[in-house]
Amino acid sequence: MEAAERFAAGASNGEVAKDLRVSVRSVQRWYRTWQDTGPEGLRSVGPVSTPKPSNALFMVLEVELAKGAVAHGWPDQTWTLARIKTLIGRRFHKSLSLSGISQMLRRHGWSHQVPARRAVERDDAAVAS
Repeated sequence: MEAAERFAAGASNGEVAKDLRVSVRSVQRWYRTWQDTGPEGLRSVGPVSTPKPSNALFMVLEVELAKGAVAHGWPDQTWTLARIKTLIGRRFHKSLSLSGISQMLRRHGWSHQVPARRAVERDDAAVAS
């Protein structure tokens, strides 16, 4: 909105870019928008990032995760972020980043688990005593 005020005052694109510490190209784009739609055209319309998956989508995903990884074609029951990403792509035709999937799972109370590895030679009787 400060750029709109500067445009109205007759400032050059270079001056606006320098004062607002942005590229001249961005200021040129803003100027064209300001000319076409006025100052209201420069208002933010929200983040450009993809929206978070809805709660309804997550509820369906939970049902799919509960079926287990084997039911979805993997050789073991381990759910990895990459496998969950593939499942989301197959089931919902959406693409999420691995960090986005991790955040979504944490937001809904899921935590990552590291499977315990036991030695084949383990003597359970000796461990119990």
